[in-house]
Amino acid sequence: MERRNEARPPWRGVVLPLLVSAALAVVLPPAARGAGRPKDPDVQRAVQRGLDWLASHQSRRGHWSANGNRYPTAMTAMAGVALLAEGSTTTQGKYAPNIRLAADYLIDRSRPNGLIGDPNNDDRYTYGHGFAMLFLSQILGEEEDADRREQLIDVLSRAVVFCGQAQTEAGGWGYVSAKDGAGFDEGSTTITQVQGLRGCRNAGIAVPKEIIDKAINYIHKCTLPDGGVQYNSKGGGGRPAISAAAIACLYNAGEYDSQYVPKMKDYCAKNLGNIANEGFGHWHYAHYYYAQVCYREGGKTWEEYRNKIFARILSEQAPDGSWSQGYIGPVYTTAINLTILQLENAALPIYQR
Repeated sequence: MERRNEARPPWRGVVLPLLVSAALAVVLPPAARGAGRPKDPDVQRAVQRGLDWLASHQSRRGHWSANGNRYPTAMTAMAGVALLAEGSTTTQGKYAPNIRLAADYLIDRSRPNGLIGDPNNDDRYTYGHGFAMLFLSQILGEEEDADRREQLIDVLSRAVVFCGQAQTEAGGWGYVSAKDGAGFDEGSTTITQVQGLRGCRNAGIAVPKEIIDKAINYIHKCTLPDGGVQYNSKGGGGRPAISAAAIACLYNAGEYDSQYVPKMKDYCAKNLGNIANEGFGHWHYAHYYYAQVCYREGGKTWEEYRNKIFARILSEQAPDGSWSQGYIGPVYTTAINLTILQLENAALPIYQR
């Protein structure tokens, strides 16, 4: 669990042994993780309806897709994370069968070179790869079957290697690997990789420090004087969505006291503090990460933001339990909204304070 007053965690080797992960899962069972804040009945009803909608729309093969059957790897991982955030695991809880099926699907999509996904069918496959690392790393510590655990370790270890090989010279990642994309990089895919790598590191997978150092330097170089993080290393202007994601990324890397963070937080507060502001594009993506930032801050920052974002999310839920705003599709929007609404459950290490 992250603590803001701890020293910056090193990115090296196997930092959290798997036996320790398993022990933590025993000490802190899913049902106990959300203890603390009284549950809001309206939020709980919305979450339950949303989770049931997700579960009922999972394919027999275990995956979910965006509009036009796009992004199956990314959508499966994002939906899987939303189900995990409820407290269910691969073996316990209401959504255990769905989580197991999603894990099976993603494991089966692991390629010899380490990519989780299909470069022929997954548009912008680095998104899927990053989110898949995040999802699978969150279930590794609680996997009880020894053979399955070894399988997950193998998949995630090769996934980390692929990340290193796919990283651009500038230190970021593009929609595809550096080789396939001629070195193109882009902020949002970079954040996805770093958060996935942090999930792997937390689960005990060896993550080379130099990969993360290059990524953090990339974010620093893309940060403008006003705190906005630009589209990529070549420019593109400050983007609120990428800026919020970048703060979450720096927090994941232990950079709470970075000189860049205060400016980035001010920039995001100006552009994202007004929940009704949608002029910047990618509203749900922006608040997916900004919610993580505010939750980690806690106190008044989280309380004020929580009240506003929860009210809007609940007001936009469809009668069937889904959220359909945005052009990517209801699975995407529903998974993001459910993740935001369940941050206080503290079920996933990657989102904990």
